[in-house]
Amino acid sequence: MEPITPMTPDGPADQSAFFEPRGDDWFAATPHTAGPWSVGHQHLGPPSALLARALEHCPADREMQLSRITIEILGPVPVAPLHVRAQIARPGKSVEQLTASLESERGVVATASAWRMLSGDTTAQLAGAVEPLTPSAEFGQQLPRPAGWLGGYLDAMEWRSIDGALDVPGPAKIWLRQRVPLVTGEQPSGLQRLLAVADSGNGASSRLKPTEWYFINTELTVHIQREPTGEWIGLDANTIIGPNGVGTAVSVLHDHHGQVANGAQSLLIRPR
Repeated sequence: MEPITPMTPDGPADQSAFFEPRGDDWFAATPHTAGPWSVGHQHLGPPSALLARALEHCPADREMQLSRITIEILGPVPVAPLHVRAQIARPGKSVEQLTASLESERGVVATASAWRMLSGDTTAQLAGAVEPLTPSAEFGQQLPRPAGWLGGYLDAMEWRSIDGALDVPGPAKIWLRQRVPLVTGEQPSGLQRLLAVADSGNGASSRLKPTEWYFINTELTVHIQREPTGEWIGLDANTIIGPNGVGTAVSVLHDHHGQVANGAQSLLIRPR
């Protein structure tokens, strides 16, 4: 995976990952984490993946799989040093509940809760998955960053469209892969790659112009059928808008073999 050097308003960013470890579970966020609207606030993809990394590091004495992760967004996540911690909140023989938190110097900015289940072989019972997205060998057109949108996270990811685009309203089918690691010196796990992409469902499938409307997600929930393999994550996303200023962005997430997870985001929708 080749690092890139996206431009920021202050010049090129030298960091080659989303986060740099600072010891004692502190991580310095680099300009790669910044969202499309502010160089000072992160896109939720990188911090979600950092929380997933902490959940993965919770010890287990048998083979288990994270089956559901919910990220609660308690406020803007700053492009600044962050402390992450995770723990087993409810131990169990077959099912365990895990929790994690992400804290800046000003307080907790996001939390995660997850269920971890005992692994077993159900290969012969596979059922219910949607058809795979167009295979990775046919990714489609590379998407440029829309005019007026900032770099950071958008430049740190490679975007290839099967259908739709970031600045085209409506559902979208897009393949993404990280151009930089999550943490300096580490190869991201499949779960970390998945969470780095899952929060993009809202933006990729927006039905409203971001210059005229807010469509802010307050959480991200990902139900995982299996850990993805390979660098590419496919996002098949759609946004539903209700009549009372509330909506939902729903996604099916893929790797090159097929469906791996379902994602959902609760949306606050308001005119600017």
